Amino acid sequence: MTEIAFDKMRGLAPAIVQDAASGEVLMLGFMNREALERTLSSGFVTFFSRTRNQLWTKGETSGNRLQLVSAATDCDRDTVLLRVRVLGDGVVCHTGTRSCFTEALPVNGGPR
Repeated sequence: MTEIAFDKMRGLAPAIVQDAASGEVLMLGFMNREALERTLSSGFVTFFSRTRNQLWTKGETSGNRLQLVSAATDCDRDTVLLRVRVLGDGVVCHTGTRSCFTEALPVNGGPR
């Protein structure tokens, strides 16, 4: 297995979650080595909660699990991309939306 550079962020690596079918970016979580190993071995995405200081498997209470389709790292080996199939009712964000990325920011100076 390619080694992830967990030491760059004090034992953690960002994990981008992307819908394998549509390409939509669904969420960003953090993984430590144990979360990544559990994800790769179980086939379901597990993160490390920075606020609770523990592992948690996405959807373990809601049923909206993230089934792993593929995993890759970036060229610096410090970020993980997880391509998934969303199980359950398709809600990924804790706010009840499919994606966590729903809050638009104003962009100035862009194309006119």
